[in-house]
Amino acid sequence: MPFMPPTDSMFLLAESREHPMHVGGLQLFVPPEGSGPDFAREIVAAMRQSDDVSPLFRRHPKAPVGSLGNTWWATDDVVDFDYHVRHSAVPRPGRIRELLHLTSRWHGSLLDRHRPLWECHVVEGLEDGRIAVYSKIHHSMVDGVAAIKLMQRALSEDPEARDCLPPWLLPQRERTESGTRSLDPWGMVRSGADVVGELAGLVPAGLKIAQQVVRDNDITLPRAPKTILNGPVGGARRFAAQSWSIDRIQQVAKSSATTLNDVVLAMVSGALRAYLLEQNALPDEPMSAMVPISLALRGDSAGREGGNQVGAIVVNLATDRENGSTRLEEISYSSKQAKKIMGDMTPTQILALSAIQMAPLAMTPVPGYVRYARPPFNVIVSNVPGPKEEMYFNGARLDGMYPVSIVTDGQALNITLTSRKGFLDVGLIGCRRSVPHLQRLLQHLEDALAELEKSWG
Repeated sequence: MPFMPPTDSMFLLAESREHPMHVGGLQLFVPPEGSGPDFAREIVAAMRQSDDVSPLFRRHPKAPVGSLGNTWWATDDVVDFDYHVRHSAVPRPGRIRELLHLTSRWHGSLLDRHRPLWECHVVEGLEDGRIAVYSKIHHSMVDGVAAIKLMQRALSEDPEARDCLPPWLLPQRERTESGTRSLDPWGMVRSGADVVGELAGLVPAGLKIAQQVVRDNDITLPRAPKTILNGPVGGARRFAAQSWSIDRIQQVAKSSATTLNDVVLAMVSGALRAYLLEQNALPDEPMSAMVPISLALRGDSAGREGGNQVGAIVVNLATDRENGSTRLEEISYSSKQAKKIMGDMTPTQILALSAIQMAPLAMTPVPGYVRYARPPFNVIVSNVPGPKEEMYFNGARLDGMYPVSIVTDGQALNITLTSRKGFLDVGLIGCRRSVPHLQRLLQHLEDALAELEKSWG
């Protein structure tokens, strides 16, 4: 019965009908030549015959799920694949629009806490013949980076390979290893002492940050203007997705001496500015974004399959600037300053500082808080690295990989991006009531990129 770290259990504690706390993904695949009309059914059948399920995909909260289940995991010996792996079809005419409507509905429903906290939907019926796979897993089990890695583990660079395994199966090298770990109380004591030592280092780090804020006044603090994106949310969701050529974005980054992430944030800034102008709701003050930073490859965070290993910075989006080029320059500077502060910190210290910056979100359950308090930031924008080569699943070519994230009270829109060979796939998830006509943001993102290309082409 594994203990659940507080960084994971907080997602269970925060969950309600209005606030599902799972992350997901929508993948599109082009079936291999000669696969026939039963290809989707064959995929479902193969997935349901799986053995050697990873311990991560056997977990669910310990009973009773509302109390002990918020701090301890239970593990199922048998996984009901007929429940977890589902076969669906889009209604006619089978456009991407119908697929996105289905994804919106699936993502708005809660996972059953009495079962392992994941689902997979294999979808056929698209008019262009592609197969879609929508999957979701609770954020208490993995963060976005870990979820993408699990998905990549199921894929192959070989278009002829027919032995690809779904992400819930143990890799071959792990099948001979034990799925359980013994409890080491002295190790826990040593780890606790290390954490206390690292957190003590936050005091001088905090003084350094305070001095820089007073001296330079160029750090974006977690205090943003109120917008229509920062009110209470309901349980229904709307999802939109689109792909952009990475070459286009990298060309702007190279010409402007900025980074790909800076250009992406400038696209978001321009899109939000245009969208809110349409709604007569653009604030006079510049909006800001919370940008997660993966710690999975830093120090003692490396090597963990599950859990949450994400820090965060707050970046000025400069939405008060009319010119896209000026917005990009201010975004790049703000991002550099925020990252500079965290440069000498350990992963534990970054997590603690990030938690302090996001602390106002913990107040959202307090009646009236979201309606009247200023948000710490206006939107969450995540960029999760994906595969760099063309990928296949049992011969089917990956043709789209769109993340589907979380919205909460005070943060009614979430923008997540994933890279794959040649493309940046963007997923927008929003509260269906609080973010009207969310799909219009896709056109505004394209317009913002076109403006940057005109300035820096």
